[in-house]
Formats: sequence, structure tokens, C-alpha cells
Amino acid sequence: MNVVWILAGCALVAAALLAVYRLIAGPSTLDRLVATEMAASVCMSGMGAWAAYSVDSSVLAALVALALLGFIGSISVPRFRRRDRE
Repeated sequence: MNVVWILAGCALVAAALLAVYRLIAGPSTLDRLVATEMAASVCMSGMGAWAAYSVDSSVLAALVALALLGFIGSISVPRFRRRDRE
């Protein structure tokens, strides 16, 4: 069973690195917004995996708060976004 947790951790680290790369190298603000949402999703997935691994439900409140923050951010940022220069 430890192999599954190691593979899940490696996959989450790889996804986080890809999100950070897109956040830094993204040519437009919408690419950076998607990368930020992806990083938040990877963080939530990591928190959920940790809660399942440690059999501890104390992180679930933070998980719900992060999900709510990501939802509000994904709605409010495009609303006030200006066009990129070409």
C-alpha cells in the first residue's frame, strides 16, 4: 500500500511543478489564472491524500475553505480582467 502513496505523491509533485511552470511562463493572464487554479486543485488533492493516509479529518475544514476560496477566485478574476497587450 505504501507504493500507492508514493506514486500519488510523485504524481502530485509533478502536477505542482507543471502548474508552477505554466504560472511563470504563461503568455497571458488567463493561462496564469488556469495555472493558479491547477495549483490550488493540486494542493487540495494533496490535503485529501494526507487526510486519507493519516486517517485524520482535522484538515478537512481547511480543504473546504480552500475549495471555497478557489471557487470565488475563479469567478471574480475573469470578471475584472482586462485584455492583454498583443
